[in-house]
Amino acid sequence: MSRRLRIGVVSAFPPSRNSLNEFGYHLVKHLSRLDEVEQVIVYSDITDAGDPEPMDRVTFVPSWRFNGMGSLRTLPAAIAQTRPDAVVLNLQFATFGDRRIPGALGLLIPAVLRLRRVPTLLVLHNLADNVDMKDAGFAGSAVTARLMTLAGRILTRALLRADLVALTIPRYVEFLQASYGAKNAILAPHGSFEDVPVPSFDVPPGPRAIMAFGKWGTYKTVDMLVDAYRELLRRGYDNIRLVLAGTDSPNSAGYMAAAAARYADIPNIEFPGYIAENEVAPLFLSSSVVAFPYTSTTGSSGVLHQAGEYGRAAVLPRIGDLVDIIEEEGFRGVYFEPGDPLSLADAIAEVLDDPAKQAQLGRRNFAAATGIPMSEVVQWHVAHIERLLAKRAAR
Repeated sequence: MSRRLRIGVVSAFPPSRNSLNEFGYHLVKHLSRLDEVEQVIVYSDITDAGDPEPMDRVTFVPSWRFNGMGSLRTLPAAIAQTRPDAVVLNLQFATFGDRRIPGALGLLIPAVLRLRRVPTLLVLHNLADNVDMKDAGFAGSAVTARLMTLAGRILTRALLRADLVALTIPRYVEFLQASYGAKNAILAPHGSFEDVPVPSFDVPPGPRAIMAFGKWGTYKTVDMLVDAYRELLRRGYDNIRLVLAGTDSPNSAGYMAAAAARYADIPNIEFPGYIAENEVAPLFLSSSVVAFPYTSTTGSSGVLHQAGEYGRAAVLPRIGDLVDIIEEEGFRGVYFEPGDPLSLADAIAEVLDDPAKQAQLGRRNFAAATGIPMSEVVQWHVAHIERLLAKRAAR
């Protein structure tokens, strides 16, 4: 196409702390740098954290609220008013809320945009079929969990109304094609957030840091990792520290403050809280190993991609098909049995006791995370959008 595009992006966006805000930031940053793009219009979430920092060739249109009942009305209205050539939606199943009705209504937006003939490319980060609804905090009983899974299947069909649905994991594409008959599901690399220099794979100086990073309180909890840390201290690992970074899950307000109070008597545990973008690199680079004390999974892990970008070794739970998903993306780690702090302690010790293995895993994860940078992934997205627009113009 000869003319430059105005591309809309629906996403949580910093300083918002809602899910996928970091991915949204890097997606927008690299889209705005493309020669093919004239302007990026970000339909961001409205929060109390303030306005996004200005970016060249980027216009921010705050259009929806997490758990807001009006997103299905306000977001399509903002898109209709600003008239982008196409819209990229950066979504997972809890993007619009952790309450059932507002969360579900937001996921109908791709179907509404399809009815309004707005070209759409949906980047979908998880599938309802692969989420343990009870463990992830969306259902309080097995019966409710089954009903939520049924609702998730209905919402998946609504999401598939987007013109293109891009997923970062091959088996997710295959699943949508086999289970839903989806002909518009396509594979897209996750992409590394930055064109990062090759990090040092050596053991960082000072006490060896065991680090975990995320939104905590549902299927991601710190308690098992603290128990594993206690076990390592009992075994005589005295030159270590535990860094529990990140904030509460939207479903678990107050979780991290309660955890900090509960474990205040344990030596060398740190709760740094929210990590701003410029603090991410030092956090990872100062860590000897990144732990993932999950009891279930909701899809590909953005934190694992970040750990890879900074060349860190990882210890990971052996959950369902998570190992296959991780290794399909090229990552490697030391695995532990979910829910077992002794198994987790053994996995961490295996990394701490073997600097050569730590470096080997770090190099492998760096190669997996940086194989395709986000700057190339967005070119792939734009190429698909251009083909979509050309096809529509030819009708």
